[in-house]
Amino acid sequence: MAAEKSRASAWFRELRDRIVTAFEALEDSHTAGPFADMAPGRFALSRTRRASDDGSDAGGGLMSVMRGGRVFEKVGVNVSEVHGTLGERAQAAMAARKGLPGMAEDPRFWAAGISLVAHMQNPHVPAVHMNTRMFWTPHAWWFGGGEDLNPCLDHPEDTAHFHDTLRAHLDPHGTDIYPWLKTWADEYFFIPHRGRARGVGGIFMDDRCTGDWEADFALTRDIGQAFLPAWLPLAERRRATPFTAADRDAQLVHRGLYAEYNLVYDRGTRFGLETGHDADAVLMSLPPLAKWT
Repeated sequence: MAAEKSRASAWFRELRDRIVTAFEALEDSHTAGPFADMAPGRFALSRTRRASDDGSDAGGGLMSVMRGGRVFEKVGVNVSEVHGTLGERAQAAMAARKGLPGMAEDPRFWAAGISLVAHMQNPHVPAVHMNTRMFWTPHAWWFGGGEDLNPCLDHPEDTAHFHDTLRAHLDPHGTDIYPWLKTWADEYFFIPHRGRARGVGGIFMDDRCTGDWEADFALTRDIGQAFLPAWLPLAERRRATPFTAADRDAQLVHRGLYAEYNLVYDRGTRFGLETGHDADAVLMSLPPLAKWT
């Protein structure tokens, strides 16, 4: 499994580089409309480390964050590769959810992935989230992740483009895959205490282990490959649209929903904090400003 881990980690880094380059190019090309007179945003890079109980090397990653750009108010694109042993709470959660025996006897784990969250300057440009990951223990391996669109101002044609692009990338893996992962996303990105979804959906999977590592890795890559063609045209279409103070207010209120979901329900947030990963990297997903009515 060492070779497979290496290939997965390298792919997440490659996807990160591709997205960062595209986002900085989007900043450079925004020359008309709101925020065009600002300096184009650039990513600030910092290394992250996972804190191990005994102080030994437990891996880490690269956090790339842009703030205050022409198009992005805040965007983070993080990659990580961490390893170590799972604590008791993480072991119990993993054993219960995965049905894995023997976690207490051998609680080693390894994980790598990419995580992206973009909060936009213009309320007409939809916020977006994407992550893919591979997780390994001595008892099993699996892939997870997905992407979902979070507009505060609804443009049905944008939603249709996003979902159509995801479907086109997933259909080669079986025409049942997109509907299944869409339904999973609709259920996962739901805020029970608000009785509503946090956005207009997307795709999501967890525990993907068919026994065919190559096939599961190929699906995971295509989820990542779908991101730029699904979202970038929406940003290019909406970034110069005029907006009102009421539009900005709606954006900040919608961000409150996003923050509530990530802090209360998101399994990735809880797992990252419980396993000692860099808190700033784990909480990168939170918006720079939000509002509650």
